[in-house]
Amino acid sequence: MTDLLLNRRTLLAAGVTWAGGLLVPAVSAHAQSLAATPSMRGGSNNYLPNAPVVERIGGGGFLMTGTVRRAGDGAPLAGQRIQIWAHTTEGHERDPHSHGATLTDENGVFRMEMPQIVPAFGQPHGHLAYDSGDYKTVFLRPIMASAQDKTLNADFVLQPA
Repeated sequence: MTDLLLNRRTLLAAGVTWAGGLLVPAVSAHAQSLAATPSMRGGSNNYLPNAPVVERIGGGGFLMTGTVRRAGDGAPLAGQRIQIWAHTTEGHERDPHSHGATLTDENGVFRMEMPQIVPAFGQPHGHLAYDSGDYKTVFLRPIMASAQDKTLNADFVLQPA
């Protein structure tokens, strides 16, 4: 059996601290200075400005998820518009019907159901954009681990414009 060693060093390494007889998450300088997400190369390919906010793109079957937070303090950002597009079983990423936008909830979380993403140029990937104006525009192009994956997550940390 392994002995659990609780001392100041192991608690700090685990990201907790002792305060008033309770274990609480440690607040680090890193958490207070969360860096903004840079735009990714190729992220803006086939971008269509002003894609409509939709319930889902096409027939669904694949789930795109993520979060939107503010640079610096990491606060979740509600009501932020995220545009999503991809090459899918129902269309190419340049097709207007392959584009849609969604809004973040009160916790800065977004979700969009869409058709299954398929490889384009040998890589299964999605495209996402924050482009609403309150914060600097960010384009992301996350690549899936496998073309059989049914979900893809992309997180944004936004810098005020």
